[in-house]
Parts: sequence; C-alpha cells; structure tokens
Amino acid sequence: MPRMQRGLPQKIPIRGVKHIIAVASGKGGVGKSTTAVNLALAMAGMNKRVGILDADIFGPSIPRLMNLSGEPELTGTEDRLVPLTNFGVKCMSMGFMVGEDAPVVWRGIMVMKALQQLLHQVEWGELDVLVIDMPPGTGDTQLTISQQVPLSGVVIVSTPQDIALIDARKGVNMFKKVNVPILGVVQNMSLHICPNCQHESHIFGDGGAERTAKDMHLDFLGDVALHAEICQLSDQGKPVVVSRPDSKHTQYYKDIARKVVQKLWPDDEKNEKQG
Repeated sequence: MPRMQRGLPQKIPIRGVKHIIAVASGKGGVGKSTTAVNLALAMAGMNKRVGILDADIFGPSIPRLMNLSGEPELTGTEDRLVPLTNFGVKCMSMGFMVGEDAPVVWRGIMVMKALQQLLHQVEWGELDVLVIDMPPGTGDTQLTISQQVPLSGVVIVSTPQDIALIDARKGVNMFKKVNVPILGVVQNMSLHICPNCQHESHIFGDGGAERTAKDMHLDFLGDVALHAEICQLSDQGKPVVVSRPDSKHTQYYKDIARKVVQKLWPDDEKNEKQG
C-alpha cells in the first residue's frame, strides 16, 4: 500500500544528495556528535563529497566541532541557505543562526518548521553522502526525519554502560519501526587510555555495545577509545581525523567510515575485487 494511503507523508529526496545517513543515540553524552563529525571527515578523506546537517535544534554542536561561525548566505534565486564549509565538508546548523549562548525557546511546531527548512531549503550542491547528526532520544525530530527523507541507514552510537545501552536499544527499535536500515553500532568510550602512562581501563564497562549489537543481529562497526586528545581537539574545533591524521584515534574513525562506505556502495567493493 502506498505511503500516502497509509496516512504517512511522502518521503522527499534532498536535492543533489545521493545518500542520507543519520548518526543517532538513545542517550545524550555518549559522543554522538564527535562521532558524526569524525565519520564525515573520514568519508571525505575517501574522496566522497560530504555534508553534515545538525538536526539538534536545542543543543547544536556542529558549529563548535567544525570550527564554523556566522550566518549562512542565501542563494539569489530561490532563497535557499548556503552551507558553511570547513575541512572540505559542507555544514548546516541552527547554531549558525542563533548565538552559541542563546537558548532556543520554541514550541514543537516551530522546531518542526525549522527542521523542514534545514532539510529542504539548503543548497547542498552535489553530495555523495549527507550525515545527519540527530539529537539524542526517540522524539519528534527522529520521527520527522525518518518519515520525510529517504534515509539510507542509521549509525547507532553508545557507550558500553548498561544505562546507555538500554536507550540505544530503544533507538534501534524506533528506526526499525519506521523501516530505516541500521548500518551498525559504534561503541564509543570503549576504554580509557591514560594520556600519561597509556594504561588502559574499561571505566564504562567492557564490550557492552558489541554484545548488544550481536544480540540484536546488527553489525558492529567498531570501538572508539576515550582519550583526552579526542576531547580536547573536539572542543578546539580541530577534529582528530584532520588534526591528527596518522594517530590511532583517527584510525578508529577511518575503519568505521570504511565499513559504512562499503554498505552504501557495495558495488564499488565488488568491482575492486574483480579488478
């Protein structure tokens, strides 16, 4: 039965964008935005044309993480927002239109209108993949995006903690209900590496997200350790993938990006093997 006959809105592609993927988590504070940014930058390093859409209206992180500020310009003919660009990646966020310290005190209908504008009134040009950094949870924003644009899949980010994994499961089940493919699970803060002695300790538990992925028959995309360098560089707007390209922390994200790209372009991998 067609979507409109079932009372569902018609999914509208984003002009010029081949693949749209979401990076989501059930709970805040698990490093989802940092993962989204470094995943996007790692894919850009694989010669993909990449954009990032910050869908967190109330707590946008992309301007700080991508070291961008200023209001977007408008195109001359259609009044579409022009993304800001850094590190070769195009970015759009509500944070470009409000001050970093200014709260967004809006009711739900205003949030949905802003989200509609971010989805369909941005001049992305030609992109291979648009990464949507979702807000935490399973609310209106996640539902709106899942129902209104054709998502190629979602990456679920969680820490190994049981309390985070409970919400990660909810996120997985929500996306399954709206028929969005789950690309896999990333275990962030998998272990803590002391910056002084390099001692490793599992302060948030050991392997919880990997076990959850296995239990839910999902692909496990990889671990990312908790390290002061990743946090400090993120706060400075210098994502580790571009500022420390040869570090082992960058390799975490490159490995995850490679797996995501293989899922989005499976024929490319087949052609490489045949060649």
